Amino acid sequence: MHLPHQRGPLHDLPDTPDAYDAVLADVTAQALARLTPEGNLEHPDAHDDVGDTSLGITSLLALAWQRGKDPRLPEAVRRSLAFHLRERVYTEDNPGYPNLRVTDSGLPHARYVLQAGAHPIGDWPSTAWALLQAVNVLDAADGLLDDEQYAALRELAHGYWRWLTEATFFNPQEAGNQAIGCVVGGLMLARHLPCEQGELVRARALSLYADEIRAHRVRDRGALLPPEHGGAYDNNYGPISLSFLAQAHRVSGEEMFAEDGDTLARYVDARLTSGGYDNGGPRYSEQHSGFESVLGLRYFGARIRADLGRYRGDTRWARHAVKADGGIDGHFAFMLVWQIQDTTRWHRGPSQTRHRHQLRSGTVSVAFDSRMTPSLIEAGGTYYLPAAVRRQHGFGPVTDGFLLCRPMGEARVADVRPDGLTAKLVTKPVVGRDHVLRHVRSLYVTDGTRLWVTVAVERLDGTPYLLSGLPYAADEGDRVRRTAEGEVASAGGLRLTHPADSGPDHFDTRAERTQEQAAFALAADPRGYGNPDEGWRHLVSSSALEAGPVPGAPEGLHVFAVRYGPGGVFAPLVEEGADGLTVRTEAFTAVVGPPAGDRRGEPSLTLNR
Repeated sequence: MHLPHQRGPLHDLPDTPDAYDAVLADVTAQALARLTPEGNLEHPDAHDDVGDTSLGITSLLALAWQRGKDPRLPEAVRRSLAFHLRERVYTEDNPGYPNLRVTDSGLPHARYVLQAGAHPIGDWPSTAWALLQAVNVLDAADGLLDDEQYAALRELAHGYWRWLTEATFFNPQEAGNQAIGCVVGGLMLARHLPCEQGELVRARALSLYADEIRAHRVRDRGALLPPEHGGAYDNNYGPISLSFLAQAHRVSGEEMFAEDGDTLARYVDARLTSGGYDNGGPRYSEQHSGFESVLGLRYFGARIRADLGRYRGDTRWARHAVKADGGIDGHFAFMLVWQIQDTTRWHRGPSQTRHRHQLRSGTVSVAFDSRMTPSLIEAGGTYYLPAAVRRQHGFGPVTDGFLLCRPMGEARVADVRPDGLTAKLVTKPVVGRDHVLRHVRSLYVTDGTRLWVTVAVERLDGTPYLLSGLPYAADEGDRVRRTAEGEVASAGGLRLTHPADSGPDHFDTRAERTQEQAAFALAADPRGYGNPDEGWRHLVSSSALEAGPVPGAPEGLHVFAVRYGPGGVFAPLVEEGADGLTVRTEAFTAVVGPPAGDRRGEPSLTLNR
């Protein structure tokens, strides 16, 4: 079974001027065929996310006219704009809308669902999107709109802005992408207003960003991020926020947007595997955005010199939003407009900056969470998630059902790159049920095709093993499919176990259910509104790779050694000497310093071919 949203890397989509003109030609053909006598450009099956969509296609037609001067387009633009001004502007409060600060304001808003009171909760983002579609039409108005239509659209856009920032609470869904999008709308609107009025809107937009978004960023993996639906990052909406930050910087020149975009971009780079797979989020776990992410990934990938375009998008939305029949929908059209206008080229080489929270070389990568425990491993074309045992999740030694991966103190990291190898040593103090403080030293080494993991800890009671991940997905180039297998070897014996119990809080990789489906089943709220990250944390047990200790380990230590990826017999040798723990494999010799580290307490690592 393939994961429906994890498809091809976004940088594989042609982005030349000719390619974009072909996209706009397709949009033009569909729109002219769909345009009703009333001027409506909405998809016939549109039900939700509908209040801004006709105007979105209008903006694409306006851009197409700018680029190609197709004589059929001015009339279509004027008719469709007249439809929106006449039929899609609502100035009476939507019954049941819960986030008003001022009732009966008379200010215009766009509806998520057209029927009054049917589903008013989505009106704030729909209005933000309508503002963005409107300012894009205003930007292209020269030669298209007469003075009367231009003035009416400008007044409407200003009304949308005031409804978003005066009549309602700002960012009521706690969604960073929506909030930054609203700020972008204000920045773009300000350029079309009279000078004094425009300066007030610009200043308000900048203060909203500084006070309501930037001041409330959430820290994850060492980075401060715009919060998304109650969490630090969502793998669908995070790259969309990056696109909004790119546009905010493009139109305002304000350095804070570039700084925050660089931070988010580096965070995304560290999360992503070499193959572009990512997993997790408070709104979605596996649903990746498509064209909506291109602007931000491309713009900031070039700034930080990282190949962010490897991000796997939902290529069914490769160019624009579509309905089930493949027909164009105007939702998010503003992102396609900006993407076409921006001339940044993809940076295609991996970043040369060392990430504390990532190990990456060739087709191998490890992403680490804030506790410096792997959150995702990629090797040999297989993606491994943290496994679960007795409601504990991660990678690490297990004794008596207790997983030793949560640091009780500072986790320290050393990185080395000798002779074509890339390595990371993580040392962390941990405490088990016996309240004894132990030191776990985890060495990760890769040659770009294989990953070796060696873990040493003070001797444990019972029959300990290394929880070594949950094989979950496999890379097929243009698609990612579910798998329950991976090419893994262990020096101390290896077994792939599956939950003995069934039910929603036990995840068996042999079943068809995806991680996202399992996470939503355990979330407190319905799918699409619940927090799948929070739901997944309720998982009791999962399929898991379990590696036994290496035979003949030094006295007083348990050592575990695992190799992910192709190779023959795996028989590492482990010895302890004056300099620390020596690990010899078929590819390298490593000396891991003692847990106490150097004079500053930092871990020491030497590595040779």
